[in-house]
Amino acid sequence: MAYSKIAKTMTPSSYRWAVAGLIFVIYTVAAADRANLGVAMPFIRKEFEMTNAEAGGLMSLFLLAYALAQIPAGFAFARMSVSKILPSAMILTSILTGLVGTAGSLLALKIYRFGLGLAEGPLPISMTSTINNWFPAKEKGIASGIFLSAVKFGPVIVPPLCAIIISTWGWREIFFFFAIPGIVLSAVWYFLVADHPSKSRFVNQAELDYILDKKPLIQQDDNFKNAPSVRWLQRLDVFIKRRVETPLNSTHEVFKSWNIWGCASSYCFQLGVSSVLLTWIPTYLMTVKGFSIINMGLVSAAPWVGAVIGNLLGGYVSDRLLGGRRKPGMLTSALGTSLMMYLLINSPAEPLPYGLLLMLTGIVLSLGFSSYMSYPMGLVSKISFPIANAIVNMVGQLGAAASPLLTGILLDSYGWSYVFIFLAIGSFTSFILLLTIAEPIPHANHS
Repeated sequence: MAYSKIAKTMTPSSYRWAVAGLIFVIYTVAAADRANLGVAMPFIRKEFEMTNAEAGGLMSLFLLAYALAQIPAGFAFARMSVSKILPSAMILTSILTGLVGTAGSLLALKIYRFGLGLAEGPLPISMTSTINNWFPAKEKGIASGIFLSAVKFGPVIVPPLCAIIISTWGWREIFFFFAIPGIVLSAVWYFLVADHPSKSRFVNQAELDYILDKKPLIQQDDNFKNAPSVRWLQRLDVFIKRRVETPLNSTHEVFKSWNIWGCASSYCFQLGVSSVLLTWIPTYLMTVKGFSIINMGLVSAAPWVGAVIGNLLGGYVSDRLLGGRRKPGMLTSALGTSLMMYLLINSPAEPLPYGLLLMLTGIVLSLGFSSYMSYPMGLVSKISFPIANAIVNMVGQLGAAASPLLTGILLDSYGWSYVFIFLAIGSFTSFILLLTIAEPIPHANHS
């Protein structure tokens, strides 16, 4: 009893935010490993001749392997801890990144990129499982926004950095350079981040009590249901179908849930848009817009600067202004992205206005991305969360894998206008799919 009183008066530590910072750094490096091929592609194609479809296929290989790794990784994390899987995956990712720079044939490039996708596959589930364990429900959206902003911050630093490396040395040195950080960070994670805050020597009892708060958000909403500032949320709840959902406690229940599959299918189309921007925009800027290497590097980073802003803003709004509601951000992002794809058809040719348009595109596209990661947390127990997250990420990454290849096919037969129309239709389909799923009221955390 005395210890409990001390814990209540103790100032909570804030180590969970240090964990969030490390998540950001690690996934920035991981995102850079997947983004660097898109910048190097115009120069790789000078050495290894290939059609647009073949180039798109090469860029899709990583994402295909990445998608295929999600379900096995989900089952692995349901049985083993993050600390047993994450460091090894990071080291293997670094090794395969370096091997890409040694490739002497197109076949070797394909093998290394496919292997890189398999190696990196466990990383996102590591990050989201850590967020689910280390953050209370009211902070999961912000934490997920930090994680996903790292996915977009990698492509911010990659184009200008790669442009300098290519201008100074060549395209192969890009992959040698990016192979180093992951090895160092794997050791940092192993020694500084426990699988659960209760096992961390850096977390005091007050912070642990805060993280483990089991008060459902529906009770918090009831305290303010008559406040004018939240009455509009009650009207919004009708539209987004907000209701209490029975927690999914088993793998069987997770695989049967349309809420999970609907979220995953919507994510598929949104990641497809993101993937095309990541893999094809550098080539588009140099071949269609006629930009120099330096201008290409700067403008290619623009959508990801916007994406960092969009992810952080989306997570904050979802947690603090919308009371943990995830669907509004996803719906806004899907519909807005469809409009942005239409605007890109007749985009300006000058680097500055085109870069600003791409930055706005990144903001709109990423407003709902943190919600895709947070959404399953309101539906499942902590034990079944890795499987639910694996389904969402697997289906999403399949869309990301297919879109570069489909873009290459469209370019060989038609042109860029058709690519943007294709992406606009896909994003609107994402919006329709979101209308079919419920907005779950977060339940108390299950062990």
